[in-house]
Amino acid sequence: MSRIDNLSYSNVQMQGAQRQQWLQQHSPQHLQHSAALVMHALHQREPVTSQSSLILGAGACTEVPLVELGRASEEVVLADLDLSSMQQARDELTSLALRKQIRLLKGDISGGVSQSLARLLAQQDWSQLASQGARAVFDAAALCLEQCPVPDPPQSQELAPGDFGLVVSSLVLTQLFSYPILDVLDSIQRIAPSLLNEQERHRRYQDAAQDFRIRIINAHLHLLRTLLDAGGVAVLLSDIRGFVFNVHGTDHDASHRRAIPLVPRAFPDLVHDNFTITKEAHWEWLTDLPTKERPGRGYEVVGYVLKP
Repeated sequence: MSRIDNLSYSNVQMQGAQRQQWLQQHSPQHLQHSAALVMHALHQREPVTSQSSLILGAGACTEVPLVELGRASEEVVLADLDLSSMQQARDELTSLALRKQIRLLKGDISGGVSQSLARLLAQQDWSQLASQGARAVFDAAALCLEQCPVPDPPQSQELAPGDFGLVVSSLVLTQLFSYPILDVLDSIQRIAPSLLNEQERHRRYQDAAQDFRIRIINAHLHLLRTLLDAGGVAVLLSDIRGFVFNVHGTDHDASHRRAIPLVPRAFPDLVHDNFTITKEAHWEWLTDLPTKERPGRGYEVVGYVLKP
């Protein structure tokens, strides 16, 4: 089973009104910056453009001001694999009129990358490869990433080009490439757990993984651009770096936390190559506080308001 198959289960504790209350207490700036960028984009949307809005990776719309977005749009389409979270977002709206404006679209906005990769992984004789050593294993893993098709841009019958005056990519971009890469490492762990921490020593695998990330990012940026009507605006919210910390209150202290890069260094250039950036913001948010059993976690985020 791939990581995205477990998405609904993993999202239960991480989204919705209860999660918003937690964030208001521990990372209010995350909700404030996210909402401010969406509202800024709405004000930049030209009057003659489509009044329909789309949220990619919507989930339960924890970071998206859905009430304000609904009031400013003829229709709001929520697109995600996690149907139950999107239903939760709609059900939490108190206005029946606003709920009727929300359309839910269950689908894989990567264009089926995880499924394609799963087929390639299943074709490998991992036990035989493990008997040949680490290089054979990671060369095979690299080959799967190299051969994995990435639709550019992903196609959807329900999302027509030029349909939307506002498109929001809501903290979904890094999931589009990290879940498939984790599927590769899961395959290795099942047959050769001792090799799992060796991937950084294998250049071909590292290069293949980085190229895979860049292909996914470009395809997603092209999707945003394709879906916009003339005069439309996109908002891209993306984690760019994770971090873990052990003592509550030290999450902003670099000496007390360990950083985990998530996007390639070329990421800002890729955005700039596809769009004009009209507004940019950086901030951090916490997802977990540290306990005796495990460290706290958080993310550094970049938010862009974009025009083609």
